[in-house]
Amino acid sequence: MKDIRICYVGDSFVNGTGDPDKLGWVGRLSRNAESDGIEITHYNLGIRRETSSDIVQRWASECRARLPDGSDNRVVFSFGVNDAVVEKGSPRVGVDVSVVNARAILTEALRTYAVIMVGPPPIDDDALNVKIRELDEKYAGLCRELKVPYLSVFDRLAGDAVWNCEVKGNDGAHPRAEGYTRLAEYIQSWEGWWFRN
Repeated sequence: MKDIRICYVGDSFVNGTGDPDKLGWVGRLSRNAESDGIEITHYNLGIRRETSSDIVQRWASECRARLPDGSDNRVVFSFGVNDAVVEKGSPRVGVDVSVVNARAILTEALRTYAVIMVGPPPIDDDALNVKIRELDEKYAGLCRELKVPYLSVFDRLAGDAVWNCEVKGNDGAHPRAEGYTRLAEYIQSWEGWWFRN
């Protein structure tokens, strides 16, 4: 049996915050692959409130410890909402710095691992969503340049009644189980996902 290992690196949406099932979208993706007979060692490296500036500092050492030579090693990155959050009158991480961070992360990761990126989702805040959408577009452009498969989920989730209802009914940012299920389904049907059914 092939030793497939995946690190999912990012923020609270990667962590699955708000999901009473404690799976989030990443747990559902790995579980669905296993139900198709693909054995995966799954590492959820999502940390609440983390920005790209936090992730650029930690991701390499955390992945290195979990993805040994000789395994089929893969990394999924997803972040950005916390970069766009406004504190003291300005975003926690400016757009230009966020893109520089993403470039550094992806460029290094590509040297060693199979890499894909999932864009940041919308939340229940119209003003913040403008900034999240801008970041999503910048990340998409960067990934095209670096030839990293990138899935923008922003527009699809912005128009998804289940996602919006759960985000609004929860904490204004994170969905619950069905919202994460919808996101996992979008990713699983994407041609860039490794284990489509």
